[in-house]
Amino acid sequence: MRAPGLRARVTTGFAAGALCLSAVMAVVSYQITRQSLLAEREETAVRAAYYDAAIVRAGMSARDPDIADILSTIDTGESRRAVMQHQQIWYARNADSTGISAAVPETLQRRAGEGHSATQRIRVDGTPTMVIAIPLSAETVYYEVDSLAELDRTLRLVALVLAVVALGTALVGAALGRYAGRYVLRPLDRVERAARDISAGRTGSRLDPAAEPDLADLASSFNHMVDELSARVEKDRRFAADVSHELRSPLQTLAAAASVLDRRRDKLDERSAMAAQLVTDEVERFQRLVEDLLVLSRAQRAAERRLADVRELAVKVCRRCRVDEDRVEMQGEPAWSVDARRVEQILTNLIENAQAYGGGVTAVRLVLVDGRGRIEVDDDGPGVAADDKPAIFDRFVRGRAAHARADGRGTGLGLAIVAQHAAAHGGSATVLDRPGGGARFRVELGGCRP
Repeated sequence: MRAPGLRARVTTGFAAGALCLSAVMAVVSYQITRQSLLAEREETAVRAAYYDAAIVRAGMSARDPDIADILSTIDTGESRRAVMQHQQIWYARNADSTGISAAVPETLQRRAGEGHSATQRIRVDGTPTMVIAIPLSAETVYYEVDSLAELDRTLRLVALVLAVVALGTALVGAALGRYAGRYVLRPLDRVERAARDISAGRTGSRLDPAAEPDLADLASSFNHMVDELSARVEKDRRFAADVSHELRSPLQTLAAAASVLDRRRDKLDERSAMAAQLVTDEVERFQRLVEDLLVLSRAQRAAERRLADVRELAVKVCRRCRVDEDRVEMQGEPAWSVDARRVEQILTNLIENAQAYGGGVTAVRLVLVDGRGRIEVDDDGPGVAADDKPAIFDRFVRGRAAHARADGRGTGLGLAIVAQHAAAHGGSATVLDRPGGGARFRVELGGCRP
């Protein structure tokens, strides 16, 4: 399983942190609000109960008091209900006091029976309720049952609002984390673009140390590394070019001498004629190797892009290599922004490779999609073995088909040149299995849209 990226981890971290902080704040705020509202509600209910109890006490001072009539004089509103226990008998404002007396907890009754005022919160039929007990005498206790349903609804609404706020805070934290991740990774994006430009041969790309003062040391180290790398690559390129150039003169002399020997082969004995043929073939192969080394050394430079008709280039190469031009398939616009010389070299090397080792070319496909160009050359050969695919584009590497079918004239640099030209265009070269058999060499080129 692929691990999440740094940007995703930063975003998740901000979101989780914001959610935890907002959740803690929401819980603390809810508890404080709940305690405050309950305390205020209890104080109000107790004050109202004592007021009503004073009215009942005044009514009970009369001779032969009518308890039900006394309770009916109390204005308890819709949320409060009055009930009284006198001489172990329960009285209420209406005739049925069974439900009300059952709502009074036994612990509260014992507490009130001992002559102490008390308050207890309970639930009646799922509704939070407050019961207040006020002893009026040794045989009389006044109770008020106060429903807290409205307060419960208020607290539920507060909890919902705090939950929504916590969720919104988490979303804001995620947005801030995403922005912070993008902002923090912006210098790394510039490093990535610079590295991509350098890998494509544009060694002049550098980072500006002043753009991010906190990363000035990193930018300076990166630029120094690029300078050292560019100097070494240029030194190697010049060495290969100088060696190849210096070899051309003696090779021309050897080629001229070999040509003389080749023309006089019919006058030589059999062994001398065979030796002359071998010398001629090896000198020609040596010349191709030197030319390919020169091309490879020049391929390390950046691509010089111009608008070019790639279909016309493909037809031109097919004619030169004696391949039916009808095998060229074009998808999309034929005008690509590429280095025409390099693209022509790519087509030439792939087609010659298919002719030498792949049993001939079956299709040359040119595709332009979303600004990226694709060149595909299919052959009718045995394909490329899975073990050979990772290294087939390396220098001086020849696949099994080359050893089995070729005449030994290849230099092992043709596909390496193709890969180098692809990298100069910000692309890559790969080899696939062609449906139906054979190999499919694919070259991706970036930035081809005109």
